Amino acid sequence: MKASFFKKNTGLIRQKLQQYWRSLNHWLLNTPERALLEAYEAAQGIKSIEIQHFGGKKISRESVNFTENVMSYWQGYLSKKLTIIKLRLAEFKLSRGIVTISNADLLEKLNFIDEVIEKYSIADELISDRSVLPTSQPLQINRSEDQTNIDLPIDNRVVDPQLSQKNGAFPRSIGRTINRITADLSPQAEETFLRDYRLSRYRTRTALRFLILLVIVPLLTQYLSKQFLVNPIVERIRGESTTRIFINSDMETEALQELHSYEQKLKFEYLLHIAPPLSSEEVKKEVKNKAIEIAEEFRNKSSSSISNVFADFLSLIAFGVVVALSKKEIVIVKSFIDNIVYGLSDSAKAFLIILFTDIFVGFHSPHGWEVILEELAGHLGLPASRNAIYIFIATFPVILNTIFKYWIFRYLSRLSPSALATLKEMDE
Repeated sequence: MKASFFKKNTGLIRQKLQQYWRSLNHWLLNTPERALLEAYEAAQGIKSIEIQHFGGKKISRESVNFTENVMSYWQGYLSKKLTIIKLRLAEFKLSRGIVTISNADLLEKLNFIDEVIEKYSIADELISDRSVLPTSQPLQINRSEDQTNIDLPIDNRVVDPQLSQKNGAFPRSIGRTINRITADLSPQAEETFLRDYRLSRYRTRTALRFLILLVIVPLLTQYLSKQFLVNPIVERIRGESTTRIFINSDMETEALQELHSYEQKLKFEYLLHIAPPLSSEEVKKEVKNKAIEIAEEFRNKSSSSISNVFADFLSLIAFGVVVALSKKEIVIVKSFIDNIVYGLSDSAKAFLIILFTDIFVGFHSPHGWEVILEELAGHLGLPASRNAIYIFIATFPVILNTIFKYWIFRYLSRLSPSALATLKEMDE
Protein backbone atom coordinates (compact mmCIF):
# COMPACT_ATOMS: atom_id res chain seq x y z
CA MET A 1 0.00 0.00 0.00
CA LYS A 2 2.71 2.44 1.02
CA ALA A 3 4.92 1.34 -1.87
CA SER A 4 2.18 1.98 -4.42
CA PHE A 5 1.43 5.38 -2.86
CA PHE A 6 5.12 6.32 -2.94
CA LYS A 7 5.43 5.10 -6.53
CA LYS A 8 2.37 7.12 -7.56
CA ASN A 9 3.72 10.33 -5.95
CA THR A 10 7.13 9.77 -7.52
CA GLY A 11 5.50 9.52 -10.93
CA LEU A 12 3.58 12.77 -10.38
CA ILE A 13 6.72 14.56 -9.28
CA ARG A 14 8.62 13.26 -12.32
CA GLN A 15 5.79 14.40 -14.58
CA LYS A 16 5.75 17.88 -13.03
CA LEU A 17 9.53 18.18 -13.39
CA GLN A 18 9.33 17.20 -17.05
CA GLN A 19 6.64 19.82 -17.65
CA TYR A 20 8.73 22.49 -15.95
CA TRP A 21 11.77 21.47 -17.97
CA ARG A 22 9.89 21.63 -21.26
CA SER A 23 8.47 25.05 -20.32
CA LEU A 24 11.93 26.31 -19.35
CA ASN A 25 13.46 24.94 -22.53
CA HIS A 26 10.72 26.50 -24.63
CA TRP A 27 11.14 29.85 -22.82
CA LEU A 28 14.92 29.74 -23.33
CA LEU A 29 14.63 28.90 -27.02
CA ASN A 30 12.18 31.78 -27.53
CA THR A 31 14.23 34.30 -25.52
CA PRO A 32 15.92 36.06 -28.49
CA GLU A 33 12.69 36.50 -30.43
CA ARG A 34 10.74 37.52 -27.32
CA ALA A 35 13.37 40.08 -26.23
CA LEU A 36 13.62 41.51 -29.75
CA LEU A 37 9.83 41.73 -30.03
CA GLU A 38 9.52 43.64 -26.72
CA ALA A 39 12.27 46.06 -27.77
CA TYR A 40 10.56 46.51 -31.14
CA GLU A 41 7.18 47.23 -29.50
CA ALA A 42 8.82 49.78 -27.16
CA ALA A 43 10.42 51.50 -30.17
CA GLN A 44 7.03 51.53 -31.91
CA GLY A 45 5.53 53.18 -28.85
CA ILE A 46 8.17 55.95 -28.97
CA LYS A 47 7.65 56.41 -32.71
CA SER A 48 3.87 56.71 -32.35
CA ILE A 49 4.24 59.37 -29.63
CA GLU A 50 6.67 61.31 -31.82
CA ILE A 51 4.20 61.27 -34.71
CA GLN A 52 1.07 62.07 -32.68
CA HIS A 53 2.38 64.75 -30.30
CA PHE A 54 5.81 65.97 -31.52
CA GLY A 55 5.29 66.28 -35.26
CA GLY A 56 7.53 63.31 -36.04
CA LYS A 57 10.48 64.81 -34.17
CA LYS A 58 12.25 63.57 -31.04
CA ILE A 59 10.57 63.84 -27.65
CA SER A 60 12.19 66.96 -26.22
CA ARG A 61 11.37 70.48 -25.08
CA GLU A 62 12.70 71.97 -28.30
CA SER A 63 10.28 70.09 -30.56
CA VAL A 64 7.01 71.55 -29.29
CA ASN A 65 5.89 74.09 -26.69
CA PHE A 66 4.40 71.88 -23.97
CA THR A 67 3.89 72.86 -20.34
CA GLU A 68 6.22 71.59 -17.66
CA ASN A 69 3.86 68.92 -16.34
CA VAL A 70 3.02 67.58 -19.82
CA MET A 71 6.70 67.49 -20.77
CA SER A 72 7.54 65.72 -17.52
CA TYR A 73 4.95 63.06 -18.35
CA TRP A 74 6.38 62.46 -21.83
CA GLN A 75 9.94 62.40 -20.50
CA GLY A 76 8.92 59.71 -18.00
CA TYR A 77 7.25 57.72 -20.76
CA LEU A 78 10.36 58.06 -22.95
CA SER A 79 12.69 57.01 -20.15
CA LYS A 80 10.58 53.93 -19.45
CA LYS A 81 10.55 52.85 -23.11
CA LEU A 82 14.28 53.49 -23.59
CA THR A 83 15.04 51.41 -20.50
CA ILE A 84 12.97 48.54 -21.91
CA ILE A 85 14.82 48.77 -25.23
CA LYS A 86 18.19 48.80 -23.53
CA LEU A 87 17.45 45.77 -21.33
CA ARG A 88 15.75 43.74 -24.05
CA LEU A 89 18.53 44.35 -26.59
CA ALA A 90 21.10 43.29 -24.00
CA GLU A 91 19.05 40.16 -23.37
CA PHE A 92 18.77 39.56 -27.12
CA LYS A 93 22.53 39.82 -27.69
CA LEU A 94 23.30 37.56 -24.75
CA SER A 95 20.80 34.86 -25.70
CA ARG A 96 21.69 35.01 -29.41
CA GLY A 97 25.12 33.60 -28.60
CA ILE A 98 23.50 30.57 -26.99
CA VAL A 99 20.43 29.98 -29.15
CA THR A 100 20.49 30.09 -32.94
CA ILE A 101 17.50 31.84 -34.48
CA SER A 102 16.25 32.20 -38.03
CA ASN A 103 13.80 35.07 -38.32
CA ALA A 104 13.18 36.84 -41.61
CA ASP A 105 12.10 40.04 -39.84
CA LEU A 106 15.18 40.19 -37.60
CA LEU A 107 17.15 42.77 -39.61
CA GLU A 108 14.06 44.88 -40.29
CA LYS A 109 13.18 45.11 -36.58
CA LEU A 110 16.76 45.89 -35.57
CA ASN A 111 16.95 48.59 -38.26
CA PHE A 112 13.72 50.17 -37.01
CA ILE A 113 14.96 50.12 -33.39
CA ASP A 114 18.23 51.78 -34.41
CA GLU A 115 16.37 54.50 -36.32
CA VAL A 116 14.32 55.33 -33.22
CA ILE A 117 17.03 55.26 -30.57
CA GLU A 118 19.70 57.07 -32.56
CA LYS A 119 17.96 60.34 -31.66
CA TYR A 120 18.53 59.75 -27.95
CA SER A 121 21.57 59.37 -25.74
CA ILE A 122 21.23 55.61 -25.09
CA ALA A 123 22.32 54.88 -28.67
CA ASP A 124 25.93 55.14 -27.46
CA GLU A 125 25.20 52.93 -24.44
CA LEU A 126 23.94 50.11 -26.66
CA ILE A 127 27.32 49.68 -28.36
CA SER A 128 28.55 46.37 -27.02
CA ASP A 129 31.96 46.40 -28.67
CA ARG A 130 34.00 48.76 -26.49
CA SER A 131 37.10 48.25 -28.60
CA VAL A 132 35.98 51.08 -30.85
CA LEU A 133 37.38 53.47 -28.27
CA PRO A 134 41.13 54.00 -28.52
CA THR A 135 42.84 52.15 -25.70
CA SER A 136 45.60 54.71 -25.56
CA GLN A 137 43.17 57.58 -24.93
CA PRO A 138 40.80 56.80 -22.06
CA LEU A 139 37.60 58.74 -21.70
CA GLN A 140 38.23 62.08 -19.96
CA ILE A 141 35.58 63.83 -17.91
CA ASN A 142 35.85 67.45 -16.83
CA ARG A 143 34.42 67.16 -13.35
CA SER A 144 34.38 70.89 -12.70
CA GLU A 145 32.21 71.56 -15.75
CA ASP A 146 30.05 68.54 -15.01
CA GLN A 147 29.47 69.68 -11.44
CA THR A 148 28.63 73.17 -12.69
CA ASN A 149 26.02 71.78 -15.03
CA ILE A 150 24.54 69.66 -12.27
CA ASP A 151 24.07 72.66 -10.00
CA LEU A 152 22.21 74.59 -12.69
CA PRO A 153 18.54 74.06 -13.53
CA ILE A 154 17.77 72.05 -16.64
CA ASP A 155 16.87 75.13 -18.68
CA ASN A 156 20.10 76.96 -17.72
CA ARG A 157 22.69 74.21 -18.15
CA VAL A 158 25.45 74.85 -20.65
CA VAL A 159 25.33 72.20 -23.35
CA ASP A 160 28.04 71.68 -25.90
CA PRO A 161 26.58 72.42 -29.34
CA GLN A 162 28.55 69.47 -30.77
CA LEU A 163 26.75 67.14 -28.36
CA SER A 164 23.26 68.56 -28.73
CA GLN A 165 22.80 70.12 -32.13
CA LYS A 166 25.16 71.59 -34.66
CA ASN A 167 24.87 75.22 -35.61
CA GLY A 168 23.19 75.71 -38.95
CA ALA A 169 23.02 78.54 -41.40
CA PHE A 170 20.03 80.07 -39.60
CA PRO A 171 19.46 80.62 -35.88
CA ARG A 172 17.68 77.75 -34.15
CA SER A 173 15.10 80.17 -32.77
CA ILE A 174 13.72 80.60 -36.29
CA GLY A 175 13.23 76.88 -36.57
CA ARG A 176 11.51 76.73 -33.20
CA THR A 177 9.23 79.60 -34.23
CA ILE A 178 8.30 77.81 -37.45
CA ASN A 179 7.64 74.63 -35.51
CA ARG A 180 5.43 76.53 -33.08
CA ILE A 181 3.44 78.08 -35.94
CA THR A 182 3.08 74.67 -37.57
CA ALA A 183 1.87 73.21 -34.29
CA ASP A 184 -0.66 76.03 -33.91
CA LEU A 185 -2.04 75.32 -37.39
CA SER A 186 -2.20 71.55 -36.92
CA PRO A 187 -5.59 69.81 -36.45
CA GLN A 188 -4.61 68.83 -32.90
CA ALA A 189 -3.79 72.43 -31.87
CA GLU A 190 -7.15 73.07 -30.23
CA GLU A 191 -7.05 69.78 -28.36
CA THR A 192 -3.50 70.49 -27.20
CA PHE A 193 -4.45 73.98 -26.07
CA LEU A 194 -7.42 72.67 -24.07
CA ARG A 195 -5.29 69.98 -22.48
CA ASP A 196 -2.62 72.49 -21.49
CA TYR A 197 -5.28 74.85 -20.14
CA ARG A 198 -6.83 72.10 -18.02
CA LEU A 199 -3.43 71.11 -16.65
CA SER A 200 -2.58 74.73 -15.82
CA ARG A 201 -5.96 75.25 -14.16
CA TYR A 202 -5.59 72.04 -12.15
CA ARG A 203 -2.11 73.05 -11.01
CA THR A 204 -3.24 76.53 -9.98
CA ARG A 205 -6.27 75.26 -8.08
CA THR A 206 -4.26 72.56 -6.34
CA ALA A 207 -1.51 75.00 -5.34
CA LEU A 208 -3.93 77.63 -4.01
CA ARG A 209 -5.99 75.01 -2.18
CA PHE A 210 -2.88 73.60 -0.52
CA LEU A 211 -1.57 77.04 0.48
CA ILE A 212 -4.95 77.89 2.02
CA LEU A 213 -4.93 74.60 3.92
CA LEU A 214 -1.46 75.37 5.26
CA VAL A 215 -2.87 78.54 6.81
CA ILE A 216 -6.38 77.46 7.83
CA VAL A 217 -5.62 74.06 9.36
CA PRO A 218 -3.03 75.31 11.92
CA LEU A 219 -5.18 78.34 12.82
CA LEU A 220 -8.32 76.22 13.33
CA THR A 221 -6.35 73.65 15.30
CA GLN A 222 -4.92 76.34 17.55
CA TYR A 223 -8.28 78.02 18.16
CA LEU A 224 -10.39 74.88 18.67
CA SER A 225 -7.82 73.08 20.83
CA LYS A 226 -7.39 76.16 22.99
CA GLN A 227 -11.12 76.79 23.48
CA PHE A 228 -12.35 73.24 23.94
CA LEU A 229 -9.36 71.25 25.21
CA VAL A 230 -6.41 73.15 26.64
CA ASN A 231 -8.10 76.13 28.30
CA PRO A 232 -10.63 74.04 30.32
CA ILE A 233 -7.78 71.82 31.55
CA VAL A 234 -5.67 74.83 32.57
CA GLU A 235 -8.63 76.45 34.37
CA ARG A 236 -9.35 73.25 36.27
CA ILE A 237 -5.71 72.86 37.33
CA ARG A 238 -5.35 76.47 38.43
CA GLY A 239 -8.74 76.45 40.19
CA GLU A 240 -10.03 79.53 41.90
CA SER A 241 -6.79 80.32 43.67
CA THR A 242 -5.87 84.00 43.67
CA THR A 243 -2.28 83.53 44.84
CA ARG A 244 -0.98 82.89 41.32
CA ILE A 245 -2.60 85.68 39.34
CA PHE A 246 0.52 86.71 37.39
CA ILE A 247 2.86 84.31 35.63
CA ASN A 248 5.63 86.87 35.10
CA SER A 249 6.79 90.19 36.52
CA ASP A 250 5.79 92.18 33.42
CA MET A 251 2.12 91.34 33.97
CA GLU A 252 2.31 92.41 37.58
CA THR A 253 3.96 95.72 36.67
CA GLU A 254 1.32 96.36 34.01
CA ALA A 255 -1.49 95.63 36.48
CA LEU A 256 -0.04 97.98 39.12
CA GLN A 257 0.34 100.75 36.56
CA GLU A 258 -3.26 100.31 35.47
CA LEU A 259 -4.50 100.43 39.08
CA HIS A 260 -2.39 103.52 39.83
CA SER A 261 -3.73 105.24 36.70
CA TYR A 262 -7.30 104.53 37.82
CA GLU A 263 -6.67 106.03 41.24
CA GLN A 264 -5.13 109.14 39.68
CA LYS A 265 -8.09 109.39 37.31
CA LEU A 266 -10.53 109.56 40.25
CA LYS A 267 -8.57 112.43 41.79
CA PHE A 268 -8.30 114.21 38.45
CA GLU A 269 -12.07 114.03 37.84
CA TYR A 270 -12.75 115.32 41.37
CA LEU A 271 -10.40 118.29 40.90
CA LEU A 272 -12.06 119.24 37.61
CA HIS A 273 -15.50 118.91 39.19
CA ILE A 274 -16.41 116.25 36.65
CA ALA A 275 -17.32 113.71 39.34
CA PRO A 276 -18.86 114.31 42.76
CA PRO A 277 -16.49 114.48 45.73
CA LEU A 278 -15.64 111.12 47.33
CA SER A 279 -14.53 110.42 50.84
CA SER A 280 -11.39 108.47 51.53
CA GLU A 281 -13.46 105.34 52.31
CA GLU A 282 -15.34 105.63 49.04
CA VAL A 283 -12.08 106.10 47.15
CA LYS A 284 -10.64 102.97 48.78
CA LYS A 285 -13.80 101.05 47.89
CA GLU A 286 -13.63 102.13 44.26
CA VAL A 287 -9.93 101.26 44.07
CA LYS A 288 -10.58 97.88 45.67
CA ASN A 289 -13.32 97.05 43.17
CA LYS A 290 -11.01 98.09 40.34
CA ALA A 291 -8.21 95.94 41.79
CA ILE A 292 -10.52 92.89 41.84
CA GLU A 293 -11.53 93.58 38.24
CA ILE A 294 -7.89 93.94 37.14
CA ALA A 295 -6.91 90.76 39.00
CA GLU A 296 -9.63 88.78 37.25
CA GLU A 297 -8.59 90.22 33.90
CA PHE A 298 -4.93 89.30 34.34
CA ARG A 299 -5.81 85.91 35.76
CA ASN A 300 -7.68 85.11 32.55
CA LYS A 301 -4.79 86.56 30.54
CA SER A 302 -2.33 84.28 32.37
CA SER A 303 -4.50 81.23 31.71
CA SER A 304 -4.77 82.23 28.06
CA SER A 305 -0.98 82.57 27.75
CA ILE A 306 -0.43 79.11 29.26
CA SER A 307 -3.05 77.66 26.91
CA ASN A 308 -1.39 79.33 23.92
CA VAL A 309 1.81 77.34 24.51
CA PHE A 310 0.08 73.96 24.21
CA ALA A 311 -2.34 75.08 21.50
CA ASP A 312 0.51 76.42 19.37
CA PHE A 313 2.34 73.12 19.78
CA LEU A 314 -0.73 71.24 18.56
CA SER A 315 -1.04 73.60 15.59
CA LEU A 316 2.59 72.88 14.66
CA ILE A 317 1.81 69.17 14.76
CA ALA A 318 -1.20 69.75 12.49
CA PHE A 319 0.99 71.75 10.10
CA GLY A 320 3.54 68.92 10.00
CA VAL A 321 0.83 66.34 9.34
CA VAL A 322 -0.55 68.37 6.43
CA VAL A 323 2.93 68.70 4.93
CA ALA A 324 3.74 65.01 5.42
CA LEU A 325 0.51 63.90 3.75
CA SER A 326 0.79 66.27 0.78
CA LYS A 327 3.98 65.36 -1.06
CA LYS A 328 2.30 65.57 -4.46
CA GLU A 329 0.78 68.95 -3.62
CA ILE A 330 4.18 70.25 -2.50
CA VAL A 331 5.66 69.38 -5.89
CA ILE A 332 2.78 71.17 -7.63
CA VAL A 333 3.17 74.24 -5.39
CA LYS A 334 6.90 74.35 -6.10
CA SER A 335 6.21 74.23 -9.84
CA PHE A 336 3.50 76.87 -9.46
CA ILE A 337 5.80 79.24 -7.54
CA ASP A 338 8.68 78.63 -9.95
CA ASN A 339 6.48 79.58 -12.89
CA ILE A 340 5.41 82.78 -11.13
CA VAL A 341 8.95 83.75 -10.10
CA TYR A 342 10.57 82.94 -13.43
CA GLY A 343 7.74 84.73 -15.22
CA LEU A 344 8.57 88.01 -13.49
CA SER A 345 10.71 90.58 -15.21
CA ASP A 346 14.22 91.29 -13.99
CA SER A 347 13.18 94.61 -12.46
CA ALA A 348 10.31 92.92 -10.59
CA LYS A 349 12.67 90.27 -9.22
CA ALA A 350 15.13 92.92 -8.08
CA PHE A 351 12.29 94.94 -6.51
CA LEU A 352 11.04 91.93 -4.49
CA ILE A 353 14.58 91.09 -3.36
CA ILE A 354 15.24 94.63 -2.15
CA LEU A 355 11.82 94.77 -0.45
CA PHE A 356 12.45 91.49 1.37
CA THR A 357 15.97 92.40 2.49
CA ASP A 358 14.97 95.90 3.66
CA ILE A 359 12.10 94.51 5.74
CA PHE A 360 14.04 91.74 7.48
CA VAL A 361 17.69 92.78 7.38
CA GLY A 362 17.58 96.47 6.45
CA PHE A 363 18.26 99.62 8.43
CA HIS A 364 14.76 99.81 9.97
CA SER A 365 14.32 96.07 10.48
CA PRO A 366 15.42 96.06 14.20
CA HIS A 367 12.27 97.98 15.15
CA GLY A 368 10.10 95.43 13.37
CA TRP A 369 11.91 92.51 15.02
CA GLU A 370 11.48 94.19 18.39
CA VAL A 371 7.71 94.51 17.93
CA ILE A 372 7.41 90.91 16.70
CA LEU A 373 9.41 89.50 19.62
CA GLU A 374 7.47 91.52 22.21
CA GLU A 375 4.15 90.33 20.78
CA LEU A 376 5.39 86.75 20.70
CA ALA A 377 6.54 86.95 24.31
CA GLY A 378 3.17 88.36 25.36
CA HIS A 379 1.36 85.64 23.40
CA LEU A 380 3.28 82.89 25.20
CA GLY A 381 3.23 84.59 28.61
CA LEU A 382 6.99 85.12 28.73
CA PRO A 383 8.70 88.21 30.16
CA ALA A 384 9.87 90.48 27.34
CA SER A 385 13.53 90.70 28.34
CA ARG A 386 15.12 93.66 26.63
CA ASN A 387 18.59 92.10 26.76
CA ALA A 388 17.40 88.87 25.11
CA ILE A 389 15.59 90.84 22.40
CA TYR A 390 18.63 92.99 21.68
CA ILE A 391 20.91 89.92 21.50
CA PHE A 392 18.51 88.26 19.05
CA ILE A 393 18.34 91.39 16.89
CA ALA A 394 22.13 91.67 16.91
CA THR A 395 22.63 88.08 15.67
CA PHE A 396 19.68 86.66 13.70
CA PRO A 397 19.27 89.41 11.06
CA VAL A 398 23.03 89.32 10.49
CA ILE A 399 22.93 85.56 9.91
CA LEU A 400 19.90 85.96 7.65
CA ASN A 401 21.67 88.68 5.68
CA THR A 402 24.76 86.49 5.24
CA ILE A 403 22.66 83.57 3.97
CA PHE A 404 20.81 85.81 1.57
CA LYS A 405 24.02 87.33 0.18
CA TYR A 406 25.45 83.84 -0.29
CA TRP A 407 22.30 82.82 -2.18
CA ILE A 408 22.64 85.87 -4.44
CA PHE A 409 26.31 85.10 -5.07
CA ARG A 410 25.87 81.35 -5.50
CA TYR A 411 22.61 80.98 -7.44
CA LEU A 412 21.16 84.28 -8.62
CA SER A 413 24.29 85.10 -10.61
CA ARG A 414 23.68 81.96 -12.68
CA LEU A 415 19.89 81.74 -12.65
CA SER A 416 19.32 85.33 -13.76
CA PRO A 417 22.44 87.44 -14.37
CA SER A 418 20.34 90.30 -15.74
CA ALA A 419 18.27 90.36 -12.53
CA LEU A 420 21.50 90.53 -10.53
CA ALA A 421 22.70 93.46 -12.63
CA THR A 422 19.35 95.22 -12.12
CA LEU A 423 19.59 94.56 -8.36
CA LYS A 424 23.05 96.16 -8.20
CA GLU A 425 21.84 99.19 -10.15
CA MET A 426 18.83 99.66 -7.84
CA ASP A 427 21.00 99.23 -4.73
CA GLU A 428 23.42 101.86 -5.91
